[in-house]
Amino acid sequence: MSEKQKVILAYSGGLDTSIIIPWLKENYDYEVIAMAADVGQGEELEPLREKAIKTGASKIYIEDLKEEFVNDFIFPTLKAGAVYEKKYLLGTSFARPVIAKRLVEIAEKEGAVAICHGATGKGNDQVRFELTIKALNPNLRIIAPWRIWDIKSREEEIEYALARNITIPVSKEHNYSMDRNLWHLSHEGSDLEDPWNEPKENLLMICTPPTKAPDEPEYVEIEFEKGIPVKVNGTAYDGVSLIQLLNEIGARHGVGIADMVENRLVGMKSRGVYETPGGTILYAAHQELESITLDRAVLQYKQLVAIKFAELVYDGNWFTPLRKALSAFVDVTQETVTGKVRLKLYKGNVYPAGVQSPYSLYSEEFATFGEDEVYNQKDAEGFINLFGLPLKIRALMEQKRGLKP
Repeated sequence: MSEKQKVILAYSGGLDTSIIIPWLKENYDYEVIAMAADVGQGEELEPLREKAIKTGASKIYIEDLKEEFVNDFIFPTLKAGAVYEKKYLLGTSFARPVIAKRLVEIAEKEGAVAICHGATGKGNDQVRFELTIKALNPNLRIIAPWRIWDIKSREEEIEYALARNITIPVSKEHNYSMDRNLWHLSHEGSDLEDPWNEPKENLLMICTPPTKAPDEPEYVEIEFEKGIPVKVNGTAYDGVSLIQLLNEIGARHGVGIADMVENRLVGMKSRGVYETPGGTILYAAHQELESITLDRAVLQYKQLVAIKFAELVYDGNWFTPLRKALSAFVDVTQETVTGKVRLKLYKGNVYPAGVQSPYSLYSEEFATFGEDEVYNQKDAEGFINLFGLPLKIRALMEQKRGLKP
């Protein structure tokens, strides 16, 4: 008897992936190998081992991807200053390619012919998973059950599971669609689908509501080396530990809550509430440090790059020549982004409270309003005359023709 072909399933143990295992076996007669990724969601993944096998998987890989997630995806995006539509710090967006990359690696190790994911046909995640798979191994088949099966609702999923004696994690108390990792926690669905509805305070699962945050501010000092955060309050941390610590500090003060209606890649608008305490602190600190270490031309052009970088990450185009090229540009800009930033956290807000760098381009001697001996103010007249010459010539032409400016 020939061996069955293998499929690798992106497995979380949630409702969707719990029923996908038997569905794959019933409809494709594949050997199903599950892969659960630890990207810092804070859940104990070891119990998934027994559950996956009991549900029909032949084996399961439980992969700790936190370090790779931080160093190869979070920090490059932070250095770029990439924020999608001015609010979203891309928490789910750059977690998908690191997971999909490991799916491909396991598929190649196991000799699998396909990869399966539980993303719906309405969202962005299907694109992020599949573009990564196509970029890294175009020969692998991709199976997306939500686009092809007869199940149309969460209720039908539950019926399917109960009919097969599958234990499912369903909670009516907190019925939002959520995605959590080391960087953030997202909330979608339920009453949030109406953008007129203010988020309920009990929605928040990481951050303290700003109205209930401490009445006294807290100062935090972050040190960067070439755009990468390496110390908090004078103590060195690895990337994972540093983000975990800043998550605790920021969450305590209600920092990092973003409520937005965003434009999904598939064409529809979607409302989400994001909790990103540590990430919000790091973005604010990084921006402050760049303000004194990058010159005007580089800083302004980098802002344009940040918009495109965020769009690429959001759209699942991590493993593309353009993203790599933009990262190369960003890395050059970060050569001098080294120094310390002090921030004040207070009731949901992050205030700059000091910045210093050995590469600072800020010169108090030049910028002072007091007397100085390094700047000749008379030089400004010639500069303005040349800089404004095109405007002057146009105005003279309009005046000659009797046109009003």
